[in-house]
Amino acid sequence: MSQTLEYKGYSGSVLYSADDKILHGRVIGIRDAITYEGTNVRGLEKNFRAAVDEYLQFCEQESKEPDLPFRGTFNVRLGHELHKRAALYAEEHDQKLNRVVHDALEQFLSRS
Repeated sequence: MSQTLEYKGYSGSVLYSADDKILHGRVIGIRDAITYEGTNVRGLEKNFRAAVDEYLQFCEQESKEPDLPFRGTFNVRLGHELHKRAALYAEEHDQKLNRVVHDALEQFLSRS
């Protein structure tokens, strides 16, 4: 089962390194690289929150807009044939391609 941490709208992964005997993770859903680690769950959670706070503070000091997690847009590489099929389906059903992809993804994830 996959676990994530949540803080101030940011999500972080929870991973274990058997080689190093530590927990570690990264903030997911943004372009900037934010990582953290801890020797136990409490330490990992504390360091995750501190990493997010440091990132937001850095952005403020640099007058930089922080990346917002999961902005709702991403690029998908489908391949020529699947792209064509999806576009033709959208056209035939008087829909935008984005709506077709959204609905397909929603349906797929609701089965999981």
